[in-house]
Amino acid sequence: MSTALLVMDVQRAVVDLADDGSGYLPRLRRAIDGARAADIPVIHVVIALRPGFPEVGARNRALTAVARAGLHVEGDPGTEIHPEVAPLPGEVVVTKRRASAFSGSDLDVVLRARGIDSLVLAGIATSAVVLHTLCQANDLDFGLTVLGDACLDLDPEVHRFLTERLFPQWADVVTVDDWLDAVAR
Repeated sequence: MSTALLVMDVQRAVVDLADDGSGYLPRLRRAIDGARAADIPVIHVVIALRPGFPEVGARNRALTAVARAGLHVEGDPGTEIHPEVAPLPGEVVVTKRRASAFSGSDLDVVLRARGIDSLVLAGIATSAVVLHTLCQANDLDFGLTVLGDACLDLDPEVHRFLTERLFPQWADVVTVDDWLDAVAR
């Protein structure tokens, strides 16, 4: 099996909104460094919408709220990947237009071109990009692991429910430390 670590929506504005002071970024950085050390590709996924939001339909409540708030506009400093987890030269950055890392992006093409059939998911928010990407990746028959403590949500209870009750139906849910131990073997 060929694996990639997806680091999703860890952008300046998202981190500013969601970081709860629990050491999220250093923990995520350990996962990224461990993946790199194990020659596991790290693929960064960002959400960026065009100025004027032509890809946002009126029936999409979440994206309509984002558009009204003027968030995630291409080129805005808030859409940049947080510097603590910035990509290295040559690492792929995928831009998406919806909640799932697959929607409106070329992620599937990148994964298939590299022969990747297993994904390790991390990112913000658990109830948005992680949930939607997990569902779609499951439907696409990828092997799946979620780094539960490398995901973060504005609602800790929703995060707990998803990582403890829902996600285990489709993926192995592990901690960063347990995953690093496994990849180091």
